[in-house]
Amino acid sequence: MNITTLPQLRLAEDLPDDIDYLVVGTRLVDDRGLPHGLPDGVETTALDLDLLGVGAKSRTSVGSVTPLGRLAGGTRVVAVGLGKDLPTAEVLRRAAGAAVRAICATVAAGDEVAVAVSLHEDALSLPISVFDTVRAIAEGALLGTYEPVHAVGDIPAAKVARVVVLDSDPEAHDSALRLAAAVTRAVARARDWVNTPANVLFPESFAAAVTDWFAGAPVELTVRDEDQLAAEGFGGVLAVGGGSVHPPRVVRAAYSPAGASQKLVLVGKGMTFDAGGLDIKPAGHMLTMKCDMGGAAAVMAATRAIADLGLQVEVVAYAGMAENLPSGSAYRPSDVLTMHDGTTVEVTNTDAEGRLVLADCLSVSQADDADLVVDIATLTGACMRALGLNTIGLVASSDQVAGRLLHAAERSGEAMWQMPLTDEARDKLTSPYADMASANTDGYLGMQVAAAFLEHFAGERHWAHLDIAGPAWREGTAEGYLAIGGTGAGVRTLVDLALTME
Repeated sequence: MNITTLPQLRLAEDLPDDIDYLVVGTRLVDDRGLPHGLPDGVETTALDLDLLGVGAKSRTSVGSVTPLGRLAGGTRVVAVGLGKDLPTAEVLRRAAGAAVRAICATVAAGDEVAVAVSLHEDALSLPISVFDTVRAIAEGALLGTYEPVHAVGDIPAAKVARVVVLDSDPEAHDSALRLAAAVTRAVARARDWVNTPANVLFPESFAAAVTDWFAGAPVELTVRDEDQLAAEGFGGVLAVGGGSVHPPRVVRAAYSPAGASQKLVLVGKGMTFDAGGLDIKPAGHMLTMKCDMGGAAAVMAATRAIADLGLQVEVVAYAGMAENLPSGSAYRPSDVLTMHDGTTVEVTNTDAEGRLVLADCLSVSQADDADLVVDIATLTGACMRALGLNTIGLVASSDQVAGRLLHAAERSGEAMWQMPLTDEARDKLTSPYADMASANTDGYLGMQVAAAFLEHFAGERHWAHLDIAGPAWREGTAEGYLAIGGTGAGVRTLVDLALTME
């Protein structure tokens, strides 16, 4: 399994001499595109700044990239659009990613370049803190270098070896750079896992990859195999994984720093491939189903970032890993399962499998006595239809809990929207044959019904459910800091949530 290596990252007050590309900003001011962020002392006479006035509205649109020529020392300068208004952190993140991605497209295979990005507060008088500015620029620039790696064979050489963020006081903002480096490394690892095909990444190999990921980290790891799952009554996980030759796994990662006063439990859905089981999906719908473990990737990646940063919050992460395939040993519609907590569940659709895996993990996590529980999953097409491909759906046990998640998402730059959880949704889970049904069959309230099912297993704890079915995977073309394929959705929000719990 191949893994992405991101460029080196550092801060500098002045433009280093060995920089190949300098990225500056441009905003639309009085119908003209004006450069912003050119470092002090840089001679600009050789730059074609008049280019920014030609088609200014287009050139200043967020992420639009315009080459401006070379400095006297040979450094190429590109301007990236920041829009008309003073940019937010997310605009800076997108712009930095777009500029670096455009630079990568011009670098010949086998070559490596160094890139400096100058979009700092002094140049733009931004309405956000310098910390958030530095973090956003660094995250965008690093993630802008990301391309899906081949799962097997040789990895193409990186085109950007080093990213330098220019800032007037590097020592004061080193913590922002540390945060950006840890978060982007985690996002890249989640993307790599999601992009790996299911013949390479299956429950056993995913558990092994997670074990490797935590090597050297202050994290206690436990991997439950199929025998342990059977002995402990993980009826949902075992049923879902029963149709595959690759047996399921449940991985628990515990980060327990001394002095932490709060505990966060994270639960992620890790379906390494989802054919739908006996309620099989249409062929076209299976093409992206290697991404159905995006929730598990997010919680394991975020937990390592939290540990690397040394945050003073206890984190316990669970990843339920299984493969949902049709076979003679697959579970059936109308089967009645006994879940980890003893609840009996009538299976009404074998393609509503993720909630069964999450439910067992939520149940076993009851022993962790958490202050907050968050589950995250590529769970429902209903969420995609309601919120589109870029927004995380949120359901929470209270508006207070929802507010904490929404705040973390906003800080991290991930779009999130709260959805209701009503008695109408809960009532759709009644069954004459078991304590509850796994899903409704009328086609309504799909996301909310899935959340209502999970609510039962979360118990009375403060709990939130994140549906990343839309934003976990990107098709079409790369844009900004988002490459095609896995996006690492949710990682940044979970790290920011942990930051608020220190």
